[in-house]
Amino acid sequence: MRKLKLQMQMTIDGFVAGPEGEQDWVWLSPPDEVGFQKIVDLAESSDTLLLGRKMTRPFIDHWENVADNMPDHPTNHLAKLIVDMRKIAFSRTENNIAGRNLEVDNNDLITSVEALKKEEGKDILVYGGADFVSSLIDQDLVDEYYIVVNPVAIGKGLPIFNGRKVLQLESSLALKSGKIFNKYLPVRENE
Repeated sequence: MRKLKLQMQMTIDGFVAGPEGEQDWVWLSPPDEVGFQKIVDLAESSDTLLLGRKMTRPFIDHWENVADNMPDHPTNHLAKLIVDMRKIAFSRTENNIAGRNLEVDNNDLITSVEALKKEEGKDILVYGGADFVSSLIDQDLVDEYYIVVNPVAIGKGLPIFNGRKVLQLESSLALKSGKIFNKYLPVRENE
């Protein structure tokens, strides 16, 4: 069965974005080749990318622009992986969102994700947004958490955890940038 892998940037005080969705703090640390390669490796291990409706348009526009118009950009390889990957935007309000290899799913989140996990293929990846990821976490649909902890606190913002969630640290890599790349597995408390 395929795994659903969450990969997100997070501040040391537990936010994945500022109150209005700002993520300018992600770029405060200098780029790190080792950390970036870990992100590329995660993308290469997956063939499906799940997106929340709110982040879909800017996400698609950004990565298609990098893939199509910036061949020398350091993230071009990742951009091409993302553009070529099957992408599913989950929405209750939209039926069609333009983008290459992008489909919209209006069905029940649990039913759809469980069906995707049973399909043949590589793993499934999710980057956000915060509300969408919170829904996946709340429904215990995430199998592996890849949290990049940034050495910055923003005081208030958007969390992804709405309540208690016990995780087991499987690996941790301190990067030269000051970021820490952590892999966690969920601990099912009722098992």
